[in-house]
Amino acid sequence: MYPCSLSLTRSTIVLKSAKVVNFSFSSGCILFFAIMSSLLADCRICAYNINGNRVFKTVLDKGYTLFSTIPYADVTAALDYYFENYNNGRPFIIAGHSQGSGIVSLVLKDYFKKHTDYYERMIAAYVIGFSITKDYLEENPHLKFANGEYDTGVIISWNTEGPKNVEQNVNNVVILPNAISINPLNWKLDETYAPASKNLGSRILNEKTVEYEIKDVGADAKLVLSRGSILTNAHFEPVGGDAFGPQSYHNGDYALYYNNIKENVAKRIESYKANH
Repeated sequence: MYPCSLSLTRSTIVLKSAKVVNFSFSSGCILFFAIMSSLLADCRICAYNINGNRVFKTVLDKGYTLFSTIPYADVTAALDYYFENYNNGRPFIIAGHSQGSGIVSLVLKDYFKKHTDYYERMIAAYVIGFSITKDYLEENPHLKFANGEYDTGVIISWNTEGPKNVEQNVNNVVILPNAISINPLNWKLDETYAPASKNLGSRILNEKTVEYEIKDVGADAKLVLSRGSILTNAHFEPVGGDAFGPQSYHNGDYALYYNNIKENVAKRIESYKANH
């Protein structure tokens, strides 16, 4: 059975007929589209368009709770249509970034709790650029966080920061209390340092050619348990704005670890296929 990738981003609906489906929310997940397309010659990509600014404002105001408004109702309607018309009983991957990952967290919490037959076919959920917390997992015992690089039916999540954010312990809008992350280079949950030599390549825009290239930008990774974020010394421009702190790499959550994510997706797909 061919795996189906379901990813949740800020883009218009795109359907390319084939064996794999990727349904996505949020701009960072465009990189996930590229990952899936390069792994599998045939893929169907579904991208859901959400009002990103409105959803992000609700995060600033009240955290998770206000995700359950009109945009989320639209999302569940889109999911219903997808599963009823395109999934055809296949396993899938779901992915998001930033506010899109906030929406994914609700989909995992509510939608898949009601639709256990769908959830049983989930290979993994990449909930990147927004926080999955210990409290969230305790409140939703049907969900589980990844323990390594091969487990399936799990949530994978992290937020990437530079030394200034960590040293100053600044507020970062996407990092919630009791957040947890997994290291995207060694796939561990402790503070074991992963040097940049473990990074298989970052996806970086060449401003001269206006093309993306796989490069080494020194993107190492260490989990900071006290913040629940990933610390990196990458040579990368931090995202602007006071909401993220002086050195947030929210804009690089996928890009900095691009080839490692690509490898990890392949490993989880193969692991799922071997056990189903």
